[in-house]
Amino acid sequence: MNIQLKPLVNEQAKLDAHIQSQHQVTYQTTREKRILALLVEVGEMINETKTFKFWSKKPSAEKPIILDEYADGLHFLLSLGIEIQSQKMIYEIQPLTLSLTQATIIVFQHISELSKHWHIKHLENAFQAYLNLMPLLGFNSEDVIEAYFKKLGVNYTRQQNAY
Repeated sequence: MNIQLKPLVNEQAKLDAHIQSQHQVTYQTTREKRILALLVEVGEMINETKTFKFWSKKPSAEKPIILDEYADGLHFLLSLGIEIQSQKMIYEIQPLTLSLTQATIIVFQHISELSKHWHIKHLENAFQAYLNLMPLLGFNSEDVIEAYFKKLGVNYTRQQNAY
């Protein structure tokens, strides 16, 4: 399974430009905050799955809620990719034999590496690890792309309403 990011990158660049003009910020002045936001969004997404909550009997959130949280993380990865000028627009989703918990820890590790060493290889490793979560979550590329565009609309509405 592949995912084509070019249409998402184009739209993310427009959203980023809008936010930058409205809030007088740049990619450089917001890099650390976007990396932290990405970590938070990954945490929010995995929290909804309950996969690590061995102490809880509550079921996972419904798939649309998890997908919405996943799309939030995708927004920040795309934004970071634009800043670092990644040209990689097609990723092949790798089938994993890891648990969702293990795979998520790997995502956090790659994001941490990106934070410590701002380099395109770390961004692309983080992106690949994040996209590899898709099958473990029960999503395909069409689900993710649709969720991204749905959240894009929400994000524009939030900007119009001084979110």
